[in-house]
Formats: sequence, C-alpha cells, structure tokens
Amino acid sequence: MQLKVKVVASVVLVFCLLTAGRGYSEDEVFRYDLTWLGFKAGEATLRFEITKRHVKIITRAESAPWISIFYKVDDRAESVLGRRVSDDGREIWFPVSYRLKIREGRHRRDKEVIFSDQGRRAVFINHLDGERKEFELPEGTFDPLSGFFLLRRASLEVGVPVISRIFDSKKVWDVEVKVLRKEELDSVIGKRKTLVLKPELKSEGIFLRKGDIFIYLTDDRERIPVMLRTKVLIGSVVAEMTGGEF
Repeated sequence: MQLKVKVVASVVLVFCLLTAGRGYSEDEVFRYDLTWLGFKAGEATLRFEITKRHVKIITRAESAPWISIFYKVDDRAESVLGRRVSDDGREIWFPVSYRLKIREGRHRRDKEVIFSDQGRRAVFINHLDGERKEFELPEGTFDPLSGFFLLRRASLEVGVPVISRIFDSKKVWDVEVKVLRKEELDSVIGKRKTLVLKPELKSEGIFLRKGDIFIYLTDDRERIPVMLRTKVLIGSVVAEMTGGEF
C-alpha cells in the first residue's frame, strides 16, 4: 500500500511541475483526479498567480480520505518566477525562489532555494536539518517548477525534444522532454487533439524515477494539460483534469 501511494503522490506532483506555463493574462487554476485501477487515489491542484513582474506557481497533491487512513500524503511546492523586458524588447524569465514541503506517511522533506543574480546564484536550505549551502549556477538554470513554466509556451513539434536546465537535489540537470506524437483525446473540455510528451526525468529530488510518464497537452494555442499516464507495477496511474478556472 505504501509503495502504491508514494507512486500516486510522485506522479501527481511531477504532472503539476511539467504542465506549468503559457502566455497568461489572468490567474489560472487546474484541478485533477488521480485514479489507479479505477479507484480515486488522490487530487492535485495547479495554480498560477500572475502580476506584471512575477508569476507564482503553486502545486498541491493530497491522498484520498480512504488512503489517508493508512498513509497520508500532503505534498506542496511553490515557485516564484521573475520577468523583465530587455533593452531590445525581449521577455526574460528568471527564478526567484522555490519551496518544497513533502509529507508522505512518516517521511518529511522541507527544502528551499533562494536565487539571486537572475538565477546565476542560489542558496539551498534544508529546514529540517539546518543545512545551508551556496551554489553558482550556469546561465539559464531554473528550479523544478519555473524550469518547466515555459514548456507550454515553446514551439512544440513532434520529434523535436525540448531541453530544460534545472537545479534540484543540489545539482544541475539538463532534462529532455520528448514530443512523441499527436493524439485525439476526450476530456472534461471536450474532444481535443493533443501532443503527447515524455519527460526524461533524472534527478532524485522531486523528479522521482517511477517509470515512464506521458503528458497530454492540447495541440492549440492554450496548451491545456488535460491528462497524464504512467505505468506502475500493477496497471497504470492516470491524472485527469476535472476542471478549474482558465
């Protein structure tokens, strides 16, 4: 039971991280149900709070009440992404801060990254054991949430991978997201053509390697994240959008 629930929590949170970002003009909220073998195992929320200079990305994944009796899951992450306009009119994004709080049964994590110099420097803080360490980062490095904020804004094309450089688990990772194919999908917003993405997850932090994960984004300007699927030891875990404000 514990292994199955940990997979549920990891999948929902990874889904939220990989579906962040497009050209927003208003705040947005996406809500998801997570099912395994036909049973509802949890819920997830992905929220964007937009200002002219910042975007705050908030995710939360919780186990369903029947699972929480045995193994409660409450995973939260929050990222602040800054933006400015360069002298030549280009929009430039950079990480500002990142906080991850994990509760999975008796397991706890509470870590924070504070960025400076527009993402070229970072202070890592482990709030549970008091660890604090400074890092110099290569240009174009983001945290796990803001690093994928621009994915939905990118020009996605089947067969052409997208690379995102992230700082996670005190290391810098170049994460490849493959654009596998186009597929028509029925969802809460109706029948839509989607792009199927497959992230090649590497780090041992929030990007837990629990098997191949497939992300379904609508193949239109909105790039709405309607579903995720992943294989587990028995069957598949599905995260399906149930609604929101967008």
